[in-house]
Amino acid sequence: MLKLPPLPSLDALICEFDTALRTLAAPAQSVREHPDRHVDDVELSAADKQHAAGLMRVNHCGEVCAQALYQGQALTARDPAAREALREAAHEEVEHLAWTEQRLAELGSHKSLLNPLWYAGSLAIGVTAGLIGDKWNLGFLAETERQVGAHLQSHLQTLPEADQKSRAIVAQMYTDEMSHAEKAIELGAAELPASVKAVMQGSSKVMTSLSYRV
Repeated sequence: MLKLPPLPSLDALICEFDTALRTLAAPAQSVREHPDRHVDDVELSAADKQHAAGLMRVNHCGEVCAQALYQGQALTARDPAAREALREAAHEEVEHLAWTEQRLAELGSHKSLLNPLWYAGSLAIGVTAGLIGDKWNLGFLAETERQVGAHLQSHLQTLPEADQKSRAIVAQMYTDEMSHAEKAIELGAAELPASVKAVMQGSSKVMTSLSYRV
């Protein structure tokens, strides 16, 4: 029989609601130095700037989804170590939000208008993953980070060569995401079925395609 985690307190729910508002509406802050701080900006062609902005919007949207996903997973995690790993990953994702948000502004572009929709869907997925059990919860974290890492690697291949600022951000994000995946595996993450991975990949393609443009 499925053992449900304890229900969160009213104070905890208020804190989670505050997290959602800050993710969607408030400027994100980074404790660490922005990876591109010491990289000189250069003038990009209109096409290169538009493409770089599209990719950074996808990355920002991905971090919005990650915040909601890990928030939902942490809410329903039973093991304190798993819950802490999820919250730690979410904390670093806030820094990724700050980096991509600033770079979008520098490129003269905007965040995805669909972020509230992606946030709500990711939160629901995270809660569901947590309810299934901690090893699957951690498995979902590991697989999410692996798929995000693959996206980031593809962005490094297609970002304009001259856009070293965006490249520096994406490279550090990749390092962080792989670290989260390794941490989840160390804590006992289960390997997800191929069918679940395929659904995750399909959902990701929809999100990236839309957020690149909108």
